[in-house]
Amino acid sequence: MGRPQHVPVLLDRVLALFAPALADRPAVLVDTTLGLGGHSDALLRAHPELTLIGLDRDPQAIALATERLKPHGDRVHFVNVTYDRIADAVAELGLSKVDGVLMDLGVSSLQLDAEERGFAYSKDAPLDMRMSAGTGMTAADVLNTYAPGDLIRVLRDYGEERFAKKIVSAIVREREREPFINSGRLVQLLYDNVPAATRRTGGHPAKRTFQALRIEVNGELESLRLALPAALSVLGMDGRIVVESYQSLEDRMVKQAFAALATSRTPQGLPVELPGHGPELKLLTRGAEQANEQEIEENPRAAPVRLRAAQRISAQGIGASS
Repeated sequence: MGRPQHVPVLLDRVLALFAPALADRPAVLVDTTLGLGGHSDALLRAHPELTLIGLDRDPQAIALATERLKPHGDRVHFVNVTYDRIADAVAELGLSKVDGVLMDLGVSSLQLDAEERGFAYSKDAPLDMRMSAGTGMTAADVLNTYAPGDLIRVLRDYGEERFAKKIVSAIVREREREPFINSGRLVQLLYDNVPAATRRTGGHPAKRTFQALRIEVNGELESLRLALPAALSVLGMDGRIVVESYQSLEDRMVKQAFAALATSRTPQGLPVELPGHGPELKLLTRGAEQANEQEIEENPRAAPVRLRAAQRISAQGIGASS
């Protein structure tokens, strides 16, 4: 009924991973990236005693998810914040710990499908890319005002773009002639400056630059750097965290955060585990899990997903400062 279509990525796997922590008892889960509420709706349906805290930085997402999740009544609490504020959101509801945390990272279907938001390079649209619509700098601001060295850093660090210097040289020439406003002109510039051989094997030539601009505009990696320890600090004993990443920079951060807490800190060679030095987490996935061919066919946006999950097995990290 006019609501954007949304197919939650790896939904069955997410439900299976959370079930042992949520089934047949009152439980609390935080969906840190609520979006259109697809994962949350399925979790609430699967667990009638579940209370859900839904976070999203995008007011439009909160409004649409509120409508979608209305049948669940007061079992859902909505908070319009970035996910690095998870500990504050939990505390404001009078809680100190939760049983589950879901992080479905990256740009949402809602944002991708809204042409005016400028996230998709397939359509000519304003170079906006702000997840919090209407606040902060836009992608056009980055392109038009950043010093060349800063632009190269953004494209290399956040887009892993091998041709960053060449692309930035072209951007600087073009913006002196006329500022960038819409995506079509940038996409054409990228076609002209990314070698044909790379275009044949490396996907769309705009993919890496658009990813880099989006990350810079929204401070995504800094938010994730803060959000991971904050999320783990509110995860109660036997609680589970599931993270879905869509690019290698995010997945690497998740892998490192989980690995650090899944490793004993007792010096090697000691015959017993030192108190307070044992692992805090148990890894629930072997490496990063990916979508299978059938899921990708049904939902192409699942193609790049990397899912990692862990369970808290020690109380020593609960409530730790982030």
